[in-house]
Amino acid sequence: MNVDLRITDALDVAIVAAIVFAGIVWLRRSRARFAALGIALVALLYLIVSRLEFQLTAWILQGFLAIVVFVTVIVFQEDLRRLFERIAMLGLGRRSPAPPPDAVDAIVRTLARLAARRTGALVVVPGREPLDRHLEGGIALDGRVSEPLIQSLFDTSSPGHDGALVVRGDRVERFAVHLPLSTAREQLDGLGTRHAAALGLAERCDALCIVVSEERGTLAVARDGELSLLRGSDELARALRLHLAGIAPETPPSRPFERVARRWPEALASVAIAAGLWLVRVPGSDVVEVERMAAVRVDGLPEGFEVESIEPAEVEVKLSGTRWDLFRSRGEPVTVRIDALMVQLGRRTFPIGPAQVEHPPDVEAIEVDPANVKLSLRRREAVEPES
Repeated sequence: MNVDLRITDALDVAIVAAIVFAGIVWLRRSRARFAALGIALVALLYLIVSRLEFQLTAWILQGFLAIVVFVTVIVFQEDLRRLFERIAMLGLGRRSPAPPPDAVDAIVRTLARLAARRTGALVVVPGREPLDRHLEGGIALDGRVSEPLIQSLFDTSSPGHDGALVVRGDRVERFAVHLPLSTAREQLDGLGTRHAAALGLAERCDALCIVVSEERGTLAVARDGELSLLRGSDELARALRLHLAGIAPETPPSRPFERVARRWPEALASVAIAAGLWLVRVPGSDVVEVERMAAVRVDGLPEGFEVESIEPAEVEVKLSGTRWDLFRSRGEPVTVRIDALMVQLGRRTFPIGPAQVEHPPDVEAIEVDPANVKLSLRRREAVEPES
């Protein structure tokens, strides 16, 4: 299949590859990833049985897909809502203010001391996505981040020490906030409610949640649906700065390329999918004409006649169809059938046209050259029965 690639086609493939890449990355973080994989496999099976013309199976799978997609939209509406919110935030360029270095140091130092004293704490640092709809309760504060303030808010005698503290920029925005709980038992095995709350919020938005365990005196962070236990304050500072690098007003120009390089398997898969879709949809959907040689076959020859020769034995047939269908059917035979019943009346020349061409089902015969064939025949000698 000859393809003329233009600059606009390359940009077209690049844009689709970027969209597919973003979708794959989102699905890997989403709870809907397994459901999406299942739907994709059923859709692939539907395409296969449709091409093989298994009509009953295709009809059942078509109805099943319609129901599954409808149910999936309802069940995973939270994941879809988060996806559209992220698209809106990227379009608007909205970013949360990042805490200044002194505020970061105060957070790390204070939480390390709380861990040493085995005083539980839960701190939320927002990302780019809005998180207000995930929060319940809480008391507005708008106080400057400082070590004494954080310690007083998580003091065991404080009425809000069991809730979460939301830090936006260099301000403590709210405290005593309740977060949604996660049900990921494999990650929460042996951990408490604070860890479940941190992971629950990290599953629903891109916020960073820092947990101080009251029972173990350890530090942990939850982000992008993953809960990680830390070995000390240095790892906490590193995790916090890595999170803030993504929401800072200025990010290094190379960061998007570094992110793609880290996910090179997804990037390669995205390019392959986009290129395949382009080949099928763009050049593959163009209607073109090709010439194929077709053998001439004789049917309906009356008894007592034999064919000595067919002139010509092959004719040129012009086929029309999409470029993709013609490419797929290039190995299938094309033949011309002649009904030779009239030879008993002396006919030896027979007209042929597109209606007599046997060709693959997805293409159409539009012309045959030459338009006539001539048969050379002889009569078979009758065999005398033995007496």
